Amino acid sequence: MELGKCTVSAFPDGETFVKIEENVRGEDVFLVQSTSPPTNHYLMEMFIMMDALRRASASRITAVLPFYGYARQDRKDQPRVPITAKLVANLLVAAGANRVLAMDLHAQQIQGFFDIPVDHLYAAPVMYDYLKAKNLPRLVVVSPDIGGLKMAHAYSQVLESGLAIVAKRRKSPTETEAMAVIGDIKGNNVLMVDDLTETAGTLSKAAKLLKENGAASIIACVSHAILNDMGIERLRNSCVDELITTDTVLRPAIDGVKITTLSVAGLLGEAIKRINCNSSVTSLFEFKGGRTS
Repeated sequence: MELGKCTVSAFPDGETFVKIEENVRGEDVFLVQSTSPPTNHYLMEMFIMMDALRRASASRITAVLPFYGYARQDRKDQPRVPITAKLVANLLVAAGANRVLAMDLHAQQIQGFFDIPVDHLYAAPVMYDYLKAKNLPRLVVVSPDIGGLKMAHAYSQVLESGLAIVAKRRKSPTETEAMAVIGDIKGNNVLMVDDLTETAGTLSKAAKLLKENGAASIIACVSHAILNDMGIERLRNSCVDELITTDTVLRPAIDGVKITTLSVAGLLGEAIKRINCNSSVTSLFEFKGGRTS
């Protein structure tokens, strides 16, 4: 179907202006916006658009967030800091969202920040199809940190492979230190899985340690590759042979790094269709007889 017609422009002072160019009265509206950098700009644009839709009498507004900005700020891990992921949830509801469709949230408990329905999709089925086609022998799935162990375990089950973990210590938001590998990876092909990477500190340090421990090849599989300049430079100089990611975030073309970008459009499109028809979304993250969560 055709994309809905709207005009998004900016006033000379930088304020965002939105006008919905067609009748949405009584319609079931799906507003797709990835809140990748510049996060604040895209979030504000989404809030303004939802307000315009609500005032135009749309019957239901679903916020489709392929990438949920501020998801890493989901708890108070030090004194006098905000829980910004919860603030974003409050703002989405205040702006007019009736339900949320998200993909690979940094922490699953973010779903509990909402008092409206949340459909949480996973990119794993798309990744799985690509990885299965590669048919990698002697495969071991590795979590680059303890937090991603659940995701790594799910991948190892569906790919019928071994499992290992890299223990790390975070020095700062941009610096990590990989300390030890738990599991047998010597002579094996390694698949590192994570939900997002920005500075690639965790991935590059873990890859170096895995190579030192005898990994034959290293593939990184990351749902959201935001990748700033520091991250791109680190990947260029790292032991990662290929980075597999999705199109959930806006990202320019990058030279010097083998990046395979898989599309999640079909997955999101099917979820949107099912929400509109009030049918089950669950089967979208049930594949190969198991679940990704």
